[in-house]
Amino acid sequence: MKITTWIAAAALIGGMAVAGCDANDGPAEKAGEQIDNAAQGAHDAAVDAAEQAGDAAEDAADKAHDAADEAAGSVEGAADDAARKAGEAAERAGDAAERAGDKAREATQ
Repeated sequence: MKITTWIAAAALIGGMAVAGCDANDGPAEKAGEQIDNAAQGAHDAAVDAAEQAGDAAEDAADKAHDAADEAAGSVEGAADDAARKAGEAAERAGDAAERAGDKAREATQ
């Protein structure tokens, strides 16, 4: 055989081998693709879970903040009520003391 025939045969066989690899993946290539797909799926699931956990933590923080604001408002309202009632009681005590003083003056006259 001539050298050009050998070169042509080698090129033909090489071309067929490359075409065969591209068109038909072997079991190792298929397994590798499945592993890659599984790893990508696990990564995506982990990212989604992290985002959901972050959202849940943010919601919990917002609810805690709202509850603290509401509690502060309740405490403030209770303090205002207590101060108002204490003022009313002091006013009634002052009125009672004034009446007692008036009666004491009347009794001594």
